[in-house]
Amino acid sequence: MLKDTLHQDVISVSGIDIEVRTYGSGAPLFLLAGEEQLEVDSPFVAELAKNHKVIMPSPPGFGVSGRPDWLTSPDDLAYIMLDLVEKFDLNNVPVVGCSLGGWIAAEMATKDDSRFSRLALVDAYGVKIGGPFDVDIQDLWVQHPAKVAAMKWRDVEKSKRDYASMTDAQLSVIARNTESFARFCWEPYMHNPKLKHRLHRVSTPTLVIWGENDGVASATYGKAYAGLIEGAKFTTIPEAGHYPQIEQPEAVLKALRAFLA
Repeated sequence: MLKDTLHQDVISVSGIDIEVRTYGSGAPLFLLAGEEQLEVDSPFVAELAKNHKVIMPSPPGFGVSGRPDWLTSPDDLAYIMLDLVEKFDLNNVPVVGCSLGGWIAAEMATKDDSRFSRLALVDAYGVKIGGPFDVDIQDLWVQHPAKVAAMKWRDVEKSKRDYASMTDAQLSVIARNTESFARFCWEPYMHNPKLKHRLHRVSTPTLVIWGENDGVASATYGKAYAGLIEGAKFTTIPEAGHYPQIEQPEAVLKALRAFLA
């Protein structure tokens, strides 16, 4: 059972309380989950934890991590996550980031990837590819929830969550994650205008993984994102939307294992 290997703690980093989940044992792997934290206790993490000590922090504002007012963007969050990597004294560690976590991981790598062995970005946000009137990333805040679900998921049934069975604490975390996602990514919408001009600094071998049916940010966007990182490899996952690690964990794990080997 995945929960049998879970260790959960709150650690002070740069004066901020950061929630950290650690699963499994073995060589460390640093995992930054997406904005909905769907990776928590997922089959994807369970499989990773069979061969790795998976270290999965909740960035400031997510889970139960603190969120001081001076943090305003994923660029800021990247510095806190780098401080956490140093606090754990991680060296030669693979870093995997999904969705918003991928954006944060990319920001981290442009600043200091000297402790990274590999970088994998799964349907990451963070850059503007087209012109000012091109919609690179769909506006998730003005669409009907059913339409948003259809954008995010190849199989919409997998989007459904049993809110009625959740505790108040669990529901509060979901609401807080949504609030922080909007706070950090609203303007400029879902990207840092400077990031695409910094991605050339990434020296870590990089793999960009994308859901073939991602309706939030298309595979064309993902391929262009990969093209901004020198030497980055790009692969698509069939029958998967924006969260391929949840919809098709076996396919994502196969790509990751080949890359990390």
